[in-house]
Amino acid sequence: MQTLRSQVLFSFRTLVAAFAFIAISLGFSATPAGAQVTAFKQAVAEAAAKDKDIAAFYQANNYKAIWTGSGGKDRQRRDALLNAVTNAADHGLPVSRYNPEQLTALLKQARSPRDRGAVEVEMSRIFLQYARDLQTGVLTPSKVDADIVRQIPHRDRVSYLTNFTKSSPKRFFQALAPTAPEYARLMKAKLLMEQQLAKGGWGQTVPAKSLKPGQSGNAVVILRNRLQTMGYLQRSSSQTYDAAMQSAMQQFQLSRGLNPDGVAGPGTMNEINRPIESHLQAVMVAMERERWMNRPRGKRHVWVNLTDFSAVIVDNGKETFRTRSVIGKNQSDRRSPEFSDVMEFMVINPTWNVPRSIATKEYLPLLQRNPNAVGHLNIVDSRGRTVSRSGANFGAYNARNFPYSIKQPPSSRNALGLVKFMFPNRYNIYLHDTPAKNLFSREMRAYSHGCIRLHQPFDFAYALLAKQTNDPEGFFKAKLNTGVESRVNLEQPVPVHIVYRTAFVSAGGNVNFRPDVYGRDAKIFSALSNAGVRMRAVGG
Repeated sequence: MQTLRSQVLFSFRTLVAAFAFIAISLGFSATPAGAQVTAFKQAVAEAAAKDKDIAAFYQANNYKAIWTGSGGKDRQRRDALLNAVTNAADHGLPVSRYNPEQLTALLKQARSPRDRGAVEVEMSRIFLQYARDLQTGVLTPSKVDADIVRQIPHRDRVSYLTNFTKSSPKRFFQALAPTAPEYARLMKAKLLMEQQLAKGGWGQTVPAKSLKPGQSGNAVVILRNRLQTMGYLQRSSSQTYDAAMQSAMQQFQLSRGLNPDGVAGPGTMNEINRPIESHLQAVMVAMERERWMNRPRGKRHVWVNLTDFSAVIVDNGKETFRTRSVIGKNQSDRRSPEFSDVMEFMVINPTWNVPRSIATKEYLPLLQRNPNAVGHLNIVDSRGRTVSRSGANFGAYNARNFPYSIKQPPSSRNALGLVKFMFPNRYNIYLHDTPAKNLFSREMRAYSHGCIRLHQPFDFAYALLAKQTNDPEGFFKAKLNTGVESRVNLEQPVPVHIVYRTAFVSAGGNVNFRPDVYGRDAKIFSALSNAGVRMRAVGG
Protein backbone atom coordinates (compact mmCIF):
# COMPACT_ATOMS: atom_id res chain seq x y z
CA MET A 1 0.00 0.00 0.00
CA GLN A 2 2.86 2.34 0.92
CA THR A 3 4.56 1.48 -2.38
CA LEU A 4 1.40 2.28 -4.34
CA ARG A 5 1.03 5.65 -2.50
CA SER A 6 4.65 6.48 -3.30
CA GLN A 7 4.18 5.65 -6.96
CA VAL A 8 1.05 7.81 -7.20
CA LEU A 9 2.80 10.71 -5.45
CA PHE A 10 5.82 10.41 -7.77
CA SER A 11 3.58 10.32 -10.84
CA PHE A 12 1.66 13.39 -9.63
CA ARG A 13 4.85 15.34 -8.99
CA THR A 14 6.19 14.29 -12.38
CA LEU A 15 3.00 15.46 -14.06
CA VAL A 16 3.12 18.80 -12.24
CA ALA A 17 6.75 19.26 -13.26
CA ALA A 18 5.90 18.45 -16.85
CA PHE A 19 3.08 20.97 -16.92
CA ALA A 20 5.37 23.54 -15.31
CA PHE A 21 8.03 22.92 -17.97
CA ILE A 22 5.46 23.30 -20.75
CA ALA A 23 4.09 26.51 -19.20
CA ILE A 24 7.56 28.01 -18.86
CA SER A 25 8.39 27.04 -22.44
CA LEU A 26 5.28 28.87 -23.63
CA GLY A 27 6.07 31.91 -21.53
CA PHE A 28 3.57 31.22 -18.72
CA SER A 29 4.27 30.57 -15.09
CA ALA A 30 2.40 30.19 -11.87
CA THR A 31 4.98 32.33 -10.08
CA PRO A 32 4.37 36.12 -9.67
CA ALA A 33 7.40 36.94 -11.83
CA GLY A 34 6.18 34.59 -14.52
CA ALA A 35 2.74 36.14 -14.45
CA GLN A 36 4.29 39.57 -14.97
CA VAL A 37 6.24 38.31 -17.97
CA THR A 38 3.06 36.84 -19.38
CA ALA A 39 1.11 40.07 -18.85
CA PHE A 40 3.90 42.10 -20.50
CA LYS A 41 4.04 39.81 -23.52
CA GLN A 42 0.28 39.82 -23.92
CA ALA A 43 0.24 43.63 -23.74
CA VAL A 44 3.00 43.85 -26.35
CA ALA A 45 1.18 41.41 -28.64
CA GLU A 46 -2.09 43.32 -28.33
CA ALA A 47 -0.56 46.78 -28.88
CA ALA A 48 1.66 45.57 -31.75
CA ALA A 49 -1.27 44.00 -33.59
CA LYS A 50 -2.17 47.45 -34.95
CA ASP A 51 1.09 47.56 -36.97
CA LYS A 52 2.07 44.50 -38.98
CA ASP A 53 5.78 45.36 -39.05
CA ILE A 54 6.02 45.95 -35.32
CA ALA A 55 3.98 42.78 -34.73
CA ALA A 56 6.33 40.79 -36.97
CA PHE A 57 9.38 42.07 -35.10
CA TYR A 58 8.07 41.23 -31.63
CA GLN A 59 6.78 37.86 -32.74
CA ALA A 60 10.26 37.06 -34.04
CA ASN A 61 11.95 38.10 -30.78
CA ASN A 62 9.40 36.27 -28.58
CA TYR A 63 7.89 39.55 -27.35
CA LYS A 64 10.96 40.54 -25.36
CA ALA A 65 11.50 44.15 -24.35
CA ILE A 66 14.09 46.25 -26.20
CA TRP A 67 13.20 49.58 -24.56
CA THR A 68 11.55 49.04 -21.19
CA GLY A 69 13.72 46.33 -19.63
CA SER A 70 15.82 47.00 -16.54
CA GLY A 71 19.15 46.18 -18.19
CA GLY A 72 21.80 48.65 -19.30
CA LYS A 73 21.22 48.03 -23.02
CA ASP A 74 17.53 48.93 -22.77
CA ARG A 75 18.44 52.05 -20.83
CA GLN A 76 20.91 53.09 -23.55
CA ARG A 77 18.23 52.61 -26.20
CA ARG A 78 15.68 54.63 -24.24
CA ASP A 79 18.13 57.45 -23.67
CA ALA A 80 19.24 57.48 -27.32
CA LEU A 81 15.65 57.61 -28.62
CA LEU A 82 14.55 60.32 -26.19
CA ASN A 83 17.62 62.40 -27.05
CA ALA A 84 17.04 61.97 -30.79
CA VAL A 85 13.36 62.94 -30.80
CA THR A 86 13.93 65.82 -28.35
CA ASN A 87 16.45 67.31 -30.80
CA ALA A 88 14.50 66.44 -33.97
CA ALA A 89 14.02 70.14 -34.74
CA ASP A 90 17.76 70.35 -35.49
CA HIS A 91 16.94 68.42 -38.67
CA GLY A 92 13.78 70.39 -39.41
CA LEU A 93 11.62 67.42 -38.37
CA PRO A 94 8.18 67.63 -36.71
CA VAL A 95 8.94 67.21 -32.99
CA SER A 96 5.21 67.04 -32.19
CA ARG A 97 4.99 63.86 -34.24
CA TYR A 98 7.25 62.10 -31.71
CA ASN A 99 6.05 63.99 -28.59
CA PRO A 100 9.10 63.38 -26.35
CA GLU A 101 7.43 64.95 -23.29
CA GLN A 102 4.49 62.57 -23.47
CA LEU A 103 6.80 59.62 -24.06
CA THR A 104 8.84 60.52 -20.98
CA ALA A 105 5.64 60.80 -18.94
CA LEU A 106 4.42 57.39 -20.13
CA LEU A 107 7.69 55.80 -19.06
CA LYS A 108 7.43 57.34 -15.59
CA GLN A 109 3.78 56.37 -15.20
CA ALA A 110 4.20 52.76 -16.33
CA ARG A 111 3.74 50.67 -13.18
CA SER A 112 2.24 47.36 -14.25
CA PRO A 113 3.57 44.88 -16.81
CA ARG A 114 0.66 45.76 -19.08
CA ASP A 115 1.57 49.45 -18.86
CA ARG A 116 5.18 48.64 -19.75
CA GLY A 117 4.05 46.49 -22.65
CA ALA A 118 1.99 49.34 -24.09
CA VAL A 119 4.87 51.81 -23.67
CA GLU A 120 7.27 49.30 -25.25
CA VAL A 121 5.25 49.23 -28.46
CA GLU A 122 4.72 53.00 -28.43
CA MET A 123 8.48 53.53 -28.27
CA SER A 124 8.97 51.21 -31.22
CA ARG A 125 6.29 53.09 -33.16
CA ILE A 126 7.91 56.45 -32.48
CA PHE A 127 11.35 55.02 -33.27
CA LEU A 128 10.16 53.79 -36.67
CA GLN A 129 8.48 57.10 -37.45
CA TYR A 130 11.58 59.11 -36.53
CA ALA A 131 13.97 56.75 -38.36
CA ARG A 132 12.03 56.93 -41.61
CA ASP A 133 11.45 60.69 -41.36
CA LEU A 134 15.15 61.39 -40.84
CA GLN A 135 16.47 58.89 -43.35
CA THR A 136 14.06 59.28 -46.27
CA GLY A 137 11.84 62.27 -45.50
CA VAL A 138 8.70 63.37 -43.71
CA LEU A 139 6.61 63.70 -46.88
CA THR A 140 5.69 61.60 -49.89
CA PRO A 141 6.78 64.05 -52.64
CA SER A 142 4.36 62.95 -55.36
CA LYS A 143 1.47 63.71 -52.98
CA VAL A 144 2.73 67.28 -52.64
CA ASP A 145 3.29 67.91 -56.36
CA ALA A 146 2.56 65.47 -59.17
CA ASP A 147 5.71 66.53 -61.06
CA ILE A 148 8.00 65.36 -58.25
CA VAL A 149 8.16 61.79 -59.48
CA ARG A 150 11.27 60.80 -57.56
CA GLN A 151 11.44 57.24 -56.21
CA ILE A 152 12.09 57.43 -52.47
CA PRO A 153 14.57 54.84 -51.10
CA HIS A 154 12.44 53.67 -48.17
CA ARG A 155 14.04 51.00 -45.99
CA ASP A 156 12.20 47.95 -44.64
CA ARG A 157 10.64 48.93 -41.30
CA VAL A 158 11.31 45.58 -39.60
CA SER A 159 14.99 45.88 -40.54
CA TYR A 160 15.17 49.18 -38.63
CA LEU A 161 14.20 47.44 -35.40
CA THR A 162 16.29 44.34 -36.07
CA ASN A 163 19.43 46.29 -36.93
CA PHE A 164 18.91 48.71 -34.06
CA THR A 165 18.95 45.90 -31.49
CA LYS A 166 22.28 44.72 -32.88
CA SER A 167 23.90 48.17 -32.97
CA SER A 168 25.21 50.88 -30.71
CA PRO A 169 22.07 52.99 -30.12
CA LYS A 170 23.90 56.30 -30.35
CA ARG A 171 25.77 55.39 -33.54
CA PHE A 172 22.62 53.98 -35.12
CA PHE A 173 20.81 57.30 -34.75
CA GLN A 174 23.84 59.21 -36.01
CA ALA A 175 23.90 57.07 -39.17
CA LEU A 176 20.26 57.75 -40.12
CA ALA A 177 20.72 61.27 -41.53
CA PRO A 178 21.75 61.67 -45.18
CA THR A 179 25.49 61.20 -45.66
CA ALA A 180 25.81 63.66 -48.56
CA PRO A 181 28.02 66.60 -47.50
CA GLU A 182 25.30 68.98 -48.67
CA TYR A 183 22.99 67.85 -45.86
CA ALA A 184 25.52 68.73 -43.15
CA ARG A 185 26.17 72.10 -44.83
CA LEU A 186 22.45 72.88 -44.98
CA MET A 187 22.03 71.88 -41.35
CA LYS A 188 24.81 74.27 -40.34
CA ALA A 189 23.27 77.08 -42.43
CA LYS A 190 19.91 76.41 -40.79
CA LEU A 191 21.36 76.79 -37.29
CA LEU A 192 23.14 80.05 -38.20
CA MET A 193 19.91 81.48 -39.63
CA GLU A 194 17.97 80.40 -36.55
CA GLN A 195 20.51 82.20 -34.37
CA GLN A 196 20.26 85.30 -36.57
CA LEU A 197 16.47 85.12 -36.43
CA ALA A 198 16.70 85.26 -32.63
CA LYS A 199 18.64 88.52 -33.01
CA GLY A 200 15.94 90.06 -35.16
CA GLY A 201 16.84 88.78 -38.60
CA TRP A 202 18.85 90.83 -41.09
CA GLY A 203 17.64 94.17 -39.86
CA GLN A 204 15.63 96.95 -41.42
CA THR A 205 14.53 96.54 -45.02
CA VAL A 206 16.00 98.98 -47.50
CA PRO A 207 13.50 101.80 -48.25
CA ALA A 208 14.41 102.15 -51.92
CA LYS A 209 13.39 100.53 -55.20
CA SER A 210 16.98 100.69 -56.48
CA LEU A 211 20.41 102.04 -55.54
CA LYS A 212 23.63 102.33 -57.50
CA PRO A 213 27.33 103.04 -56.87
CA GLY A 214 28.09 106.65 -55.94
CA GLN A 215 24.82 107.27 -54.12
CA SER A 216 24.66 108.13 -50.42
CA GLY A 217 22.02 108.72 -47.80
CA ASN A 218 19.89 106.84 -45.29
CA ALA A 219 18.85 104.06 -47.70
CA VAL A 220 22.51 103.37 -48.56
CA VAL A 221 23.36 103.11 -44.84
CA ILE A 222 20.52 100.63 -44.31
CA LEU A 223 21.70 98.64 -47.35
CA ARG A 224 25.24 98.67 -45.94
CA ASN A 225 24.01 97.37 -42.57
CA ARG A 226 21.94 94.62 -44.19
CA LEU A 227 24.86 93.42 -46.32
CA GLN A 228 27.06 93.39 -43.21
CA THR A 229 24.54 91.35 -41.23
CA MET A 230 24.20 88.91 -44.13
CA GLY A 231 27.97 88.47 -44.14
CA TYR A 232 28.79 90.02 -47.51
CA LEU A 233 30.43 93.22 -46.26
CA GLN A 234 33.00 93.94 -43.58
CA ARG A 235 32.09 96.40 -40.82
CA SER A 236 32.33 99.96 -42.09
CA SER A 237 31.02 103.42 -41.26
CA SER A 238 30.87 104.51 -44.89
CA GLN A 239 27.62 106.20 -45.88
CA THR A 240 28.34 106.00 -49.60
CA TYR A 241 27.70 103.21 -52.10
CA ASP A 242 31.44 102.78 -52.57
CA ALA A 243 33.66 100.18 -54.27
CA ALA A 244 33.56 97.89 -51.23
CA MET A 245 29.77 97.91 -51.22
CA GLN A 246 29.67 97.32 -54.98
CA SER A 247 31.94 94.29 -54.58
CA ALA A 248 29.77 93.00 -51.73
CA MET A 249 26.70 93.49 -53.90
CA GLN A 250 28.27 91.46 -56.69
CA GLN A 251 28.92 88.59 -54.28
CA PHE A 252 25.33 88.80 -53.10
CA GLN A 253 24.05 88.76 -56.69
CA LEU A 254 26.14 85.71 -57.53
CA SER A 255 24.68 83.91 -54.52
CA ARG A 256 21.18 84.59 -55.90
CA GLY A 257 21.86 83.71 -59.52
CA LEU A 258 21.55 87.35 -60.58
CA ASN A 259 23.64 89.34 -63.04
CA PRO A 260 26.62 90.49 -60.91
CA ASP A 261 26.75 94.11 -62.04
CA GLY A 262 27.02 95.48 -58.49
CA VAL A 263 23.94 97.64 -58.95
CA ALA A 264 20.98 97.18 -56.59
CA GLY A 265 18.28 97.26 -59.25
CA PRO A 266 14.63 96.30 -58.58
CA GLY A 267 15.23 92.55 -58.88
CA THR A 268 18.29 92.64 -56.65
CA MET A 269 16.52 94.88 -54.13
CA ASN A 270 13.63 92.41 -53.89
CA GLU A 271 16.14 89.72 -52.94
CA ILE A 272 17.97 92.02 -50.51
CA ASN A 273 14.71 92.73 -48.70
CA ARG A 274 13.54 89.14 -48.69
CA PRO A 275 13.04 88.24 -44.99
CA ILE A 276 15.28 85.72 -43.26
CA GLU A 277 12.25 83.50 -42.57
CA SER A 278 11.81 82.97 -46.32
CA HIS A 279 15.43 81.88 -46.68
CA LEU A 280 15.17 79.61 -43.64
CA GLN A 281 12.13 77.92 -45.17
CA ALA A 282 14.12 77.28 -48.36
CA VAL A 283 16.93 75.66 -46.38
CA MET A 284 14.51 73.45 -44.44
CA VAL A 285 12.84 72.35 -47.68
CA ALA A 286 16.26 71.61 -49.20
CA MET A 287 17.03 69.36 -46.22
CA GLU A 288 13.79 67.44 -46.80
CA ARG A 289 14.69 67.09 -50.48
CA GLU A 290 18.11 65.72 -49.49
CA ARG A 291 16.37 63.10 -47.37
CA TRP A 292 14.36 62.03 -50.42
CA MET A 293 17.68 61.33 -52.20
CA ASN A 294 19.49 59.52 -49.38
CA ARG A 295 21.28 56.99 -51.57
CA PRO A 296 24.56 56.93 -53.56
CA ARG A 297 24.44 59.32 -56.50
CA GLY A 298 27.26 57.78 -58.52
CA LYS A 299 30.98 58.50 -58.54
CA ARG A 300 30.30 60.27 -61.81
CA HIS A 301 26.86 61.78 -62.25
CA VAL A 302 25.01 64.62 -63.94
CA TRP A 303 23.30 67.11 -61.63
CA VAL A 304 20.61 69.28 -63.24
CA ASN A 305 19.30 71.90 -60.81
CA LEU A 306 16.16 73.29 -62.40
CA THR A 307 16.02 76.46 -60.30
CA ASP A 308 19.69 77.23 -60.98
CA PHE A 309 19.19 76.71 -64.74
CA SER A 310 22.37 74.63 -64.84
CA ALA A 311 23.67 71.17 -65.70
CA VAL A 312 26.82 69.92 -64.01
CA ILE A 313 29.03 66.84 -64.29
CA VAL A 314 30.32 65.69 -60.92
CA ASP A 315 33.29 63.32 -60.55
CA ASN A 316 34.08 61.91 -57.11
CA GLY A 317 32.22 64.71 -55.38
CA LYS A 318 33.80 67.54 -57.39
CA GLU A 319 32.30 69.59 -60.20
CA THR A 320 34.24 68.97 -63.40
CA PHE A 321 31.94 70.60 -65.96
CA ARG A 322 29.15 73.19 -65.84
CA THR A 323 26.86 74.72 -68.42
CA ARG A 324 23.72 76.83 -68.43
CA SER A 325 20.37 75.26 -69.17
CA VAL A 326 16.85 76.12 -70.23
CA ILE A 327 14.06 74.24 -68.46
CA GLY A 328 10.34 73.68 -68.97
CA LYS A 329 8.03 76.65 -69.04
CA ASN A 330 5.91 77.26 -65.94
CA GLN A 331 2.75 75.81 -67.44
CA SER A 332 0.86 72.75 -66.26
CA ASP A 333 1.93 70.51 -69.16
CA ARG A 334 5.44 71.90 -69.67
CA ARG A 335 7.14 71.96 -66.25
CA SER A 336 10.23 69.75 -66.03
CA PRO A 337 9.68 66.86 -63.62
CA GLU A 338 12.09 65.82 -60.87
CA PHE A 339 13.52 62.32 -61.03
CA SER A 340 16.70 60.30 -61.37
CA ASP A 341 17.66 57.91 -64.15
CA VAL A 342 20.73 56.67 -66.01
CA MET A 343 22.12 58.21 -69.22
CA GLU A 344 22.88 55.40 -71.66
CA PHE A 345 23.72 57.07 -74.98
CA MET A 346 23.81 60.23 -77.04
CA VAL A 347 22.45 60.81 -80.53
CA ILE A 348 24.47 63.02 -82.87
CA ASN A 349 22.50 64.70 -85.69
CA PRO A 350 19.19 63.65 -84.11
CA THR A 351 15.81 63.49 -85.75
CA TRP A 352 13.17 65.24 -83.71
CA ASN A 353 10.19 62.97 -83.27
CA VAL A 354 7.64 65.57 -82.29
CA PRO A 355 5.74 64.45 -79.16
CA ARG A 356 2.11 63.74 -79.94
CA SER A 357 0.93 66.38 -77.47
CA ILE A 358 2.90 69.05 -79.35
CA ALA A 359 1.89 67.67 -82.75
CA THR A 360 -1.83 67.81 -81.99
CA LYS A 361 -1.98 70.90 -79.77
CA GLU A 362 0.41 73.17 -81.65
CA TYR A 363 1.01 71.93 -85.19
CA LEU A 364 -2.33 70.38 -86.19
CA PRO A 365 -4.21 73.71 -85.83
CA LEU A 366 -1.54 75.37 -88.01
CA LEU A 367 -1.86 72.65 -90.65
CA GLN A 368 -5.65 72.97 -90.60
CA ARG A 369 -5.35 76.66 -91.43
CA ASN A 370 -2.55 76.14 -93.97
CA PRO A 371 -1.43 72.66 -95.09
CA ASN A 372 1.95 74.08 -96.09
CA ALA A 373 2.65 75.53 -92.65
CA VAL A 374 5.71 74.38 -90.65
CA GLY A 375 7.37 73.28 -93.88
CA HIS A 376 10.56 72.28 -92.04
CA LEU A 377 8.67 69.32 -90.59
CA ASN A 378 7.78 66.02 -92.29
CA ILE A 379 4.33 64.45 -91.93
CA VAL A 380 4.77 60.66 -91.70
CA ASP A 381 2.19 57.87 -91.80
CA SER A 382 2.16 54.67 -89.75
CA ARG A 383 4.37 52.91 -92.34
CA GLY A 384 7.07 55.60 -92.17
CA ARG A 385 6.17 57.19 -95.49
CA THR A 386 6.21 60.96 -95.94
CA VAL A 387 2.68 62.22 -96.55
CA SER A 388 1.89 64.69 -99.31
CA ARG A 389 0.40 67.75 -97.65
CA SER A 390 -1.77 68.56 -100.66
CA GLY A 391 -3.46 65.16 -100.39
CA ALA A 392 -4.12 65.25 -96.67
CA ASN A 393 -7.38 66.58 -95.23
CA PHE A 394 -6.08 67.95 -91.91
CA GLY A 395 -9.49 69.45 -91.17
CA ALA A 396 -10.90 65.96 -90.66
CA TYR A 397 -8.67 65.27 -87.69
CA ASN A 398 -8.49 66.20 -84.05
CA ALA A 399 -6.19 65.35 -81.15
CA ARG A 400 -7.77 61.90 -80.79
CA ASN A 401 -7.80 60.64 -84.36
CA PHE A 402 -4.78 62.40 -85.91
CA PRO A 403 -3.18 59.42 -87.73
CA TYR A 404 0.25 60.86 -88.49
CA SER A 405 3.49 61.50 -86.71
CA ILE A 406 5.58 64.60 -87.29
CA LYS A 407 9.35 64.54 -87.61
CA GLN A 408 12.09 67.05 -88.18
CA PRO A 409 15.15 65.64 -89.99
CA PRO A 410 18.69 66.32 -88.75
CA SER A 411 19.97 69.84 -89.36
CA SER A 412 21.32 72.85 -87.51
CA ARG A 413 17.74 74.15 -87.38
CA ASN A 414 16.45 71.00 -85.72
CA ALA A 415 14.61 71.76 -82.46
CA LEU A 416 17.02 69.39 -80.68
CA GLY A 417 20.04 71.04 -82.22
CA LEU A 418 22.85 68.69 -83.21
CA VAL A 419 22.99 66.32 -80.25
CA LYS A 420 20.75 64.88 -77.58
CA PHE A 421 21.61 62.90 -74.44
CA MET A 422 19.32 60.03 -73.60
CA PHE A 423 18.29 58.43 -70.32
CA PRO A 424 15.10 56.67 -71.50
CA ASN A 425 12.21 57.39 -69.15
CA ARG A 426 8.42 57.43 -69.13
CA TYR A 427 8.36 61.24 -69.04
CA ASN A 428 10.16 61.61 -72.40
CA ILE A 429 12.67 64.02 -70.83
CA TYR A 430 16.27 64.32 -72.05
CA LEU A 431 19.08 66.86 -72.43
CA HIS A 432 19.75 68.39 -75.83
CA ASP A 433 21.25 71.15 -77.94
CA THR A 434 19.04 73.94 -79.31
CA PRO A 435 19.21 76.49 -82.13
CA ALA A 436 17.69 79.12 -79.78
CA LYS A 437 20.96 80.23 -78.22
CA ASN A 438 19.70 83.70 -77.30
CA LEU A 439 17.72 82.39 -74.32
CA PHE A 440 20.85 81.44 -72.39
CA SER A 441 21.74 85.07 -71.71
CA ARG A 442 18.60 85.57 -69.62
CA GLU A 443 18.48 85.18 -65.84
CA MET A 444 15.15 83.32 -65.84
CA ARG A 445 15.32 80.48 -68.37
CA ALA A 446 12.06 78.52 -68.25
CA TYR A 447 10.93 78.24 -71.88
CA SER A 448 11.01 74.62 -73.08
CA HIS A 449 8.30 71.96 -73.30
CA GLY A 450 9.94 70.12 -70.40
CA CYS A 451 13.24 68.84 -71.76
CA ILE A 452 16.53 70.39 -70.67
CA ARG A 453 18.36 72.49 -73.28
CA LEU A 454 22.12 72.93 -72.84
CA HIS A 455 24.14 76.01 -73.64
CA GLN A 456 27.36 74.08 -74.38
CA PRO A 457 26.18 70.67 -75.55
CA PHE A 458 29.31 69.87 -77.55
CA ASP A 459 31.60 70.45 -74.56
CA PHE A 460 29.18 68.42 -72.46
CA ALA A 461 29.51 65.58 -74.99
CA TYR A 462 33.31 65.83 -74.97
CA ALA A 463 33.35 65.56 -71.16
CA LEU A 464 31.20 62.42 -71.30
CA LEU A 465 33.19 60.84 -74.13
CA ALA A 466 36.56 61.57 -72.48
CA LYS A 467 36.06 58.42 -70.41
CA GLN A 468 36.04 56.19 -73.49
CA THR A 469 38.21 57.85 -76.15
CA ASN A 470 41.52 59.71 -76.20
CA ASP A 471 40.18 62.26 -78.67
CA PRO A 472 36.59 62.98 -77.67
CA GLU A 473 36.31 66.15 -79.74
CA GLY A 474 37.68 64.52 -82.87
CA PHE A 475 35.44 61.47 -82.39
CA PHE A 476 32.36 63.65 -81.93
CA LYS A 477 33.03 65.93 -84.88
CA ALA A 478 33.70 63.00 -87.20
CA LYS A 479 30.18 61.73 -86.47
CA LEU A 480 28.73 65.24 -86.66
CA ASN A 481 30.25 66.03 -90.04
CA THR A 482 28.49 63.09 -91.70
CA GLY A 483 25.15 64.83 -91.19
CA VAL A 484 23.69 61.40 -90.55
CA GLU A 485 21.91 60.46 -87.33
CA SER A 486 24.31 58.44 -85.19
CA ARG A 487 23.86 56.78 -81.81
CA VAL A 488 26.88 56.62 -79.49
CA ASN A 489 26.55 54.40 -76.42
CA LEU A 490 28.25 55.39 -73.19
CA GLU A 491 30.52 52.55 -72.15
CA GLN A 492 29.90 53.55 -68.55
CA PRO A 493 26.30 54.77 -68.14
CA VAL A 494 26.03 57.91 -66.04
CA PRO A 495 23.33 58.60 -63.42
CA VAL A 496 21.32 61.76 -64.07
CA HIS A 497 19.59 63.61 -61.23
CA ILE A 498 17.08 66.28 -62.16
CA VAL A 499 16.61 68.23 -58.93
CA TYR A 500 14.97 71.40 -57.68
CA ARG A 501 17.09 73.24 -55.10
CA THR A 502 16.18 76.81 -54.17
CA ALA A 503 18.80 76.67 -51.41
CA PHE A 504 22.21 75.01 -51.65
CA VAL A 505 25.60 75.51 -50.03
CA SER A 506 28.96 75.61 -51.77
CA ALA A 507 31.83 73.50 -50.46
CA GLY A 508 33.25 76.72 -49.02
CA GLY A 509 30.12 77.30 -46.97
CA ASN A 510 28.47 80.06 -49.05
CA VAL A 511 24.69 79.69 -49.01
CA ASN A 512 23.01 80.20 -52.40
CA PHE A 513 19.35 80.86 -53.10
CA ARG A 514 17.32 80.58 -56.28
CA PRO A 515 13.73 81.45 -57.25
CA ASP A 516 10.94 78.97 -56.61
CA VAL A 517 10.28 78.80 -60.36
CA TYR A 518 7.34 76.38 -60.24
CA GLY A 519 6.16 77.15 -56.69
CA ARG A 520 7.02 73.63 -55.56
CA ASP A 521 9.00 74.64 -52.48
CA ALA A 522 6.07 76.71 -51.19
CA LYS A 523 3.89 73.61 -51.44
CA ILE A 524 6.50 71.48 -49.69
CA PHE A 525 6.93 73.88 -46.79
CA SER A 526 3.16 74.11 -46.39
CA ALA A 527 2.98 70.30 -46.26
CA LEU A 528 5.85 70.18 -43.76
CA SER A 529 4.05 72.73 -41.60
CA ASN A 530 0.89 70.64 -41.72
CA ALA A 531 2.98 67.67 -40.58
CA GLY A 532 4.18 69.65 -37.57
CA VAL A 533 7.47 71.19 -38.74
CA ARG A 534 8.10 74.60 -37.21
CA MET A 535 10.62 77.36 -37.76
CA ARG A 536 12.44 78.39 -34.61
CA ALA A 537 14.73 81.09 -33.33
CA VAL A 538 17.76 79.81 -31.42
CA GLY A 539 19.36 82.09 -28.84
CA GLY A 540 22.90 81.91 -27.47
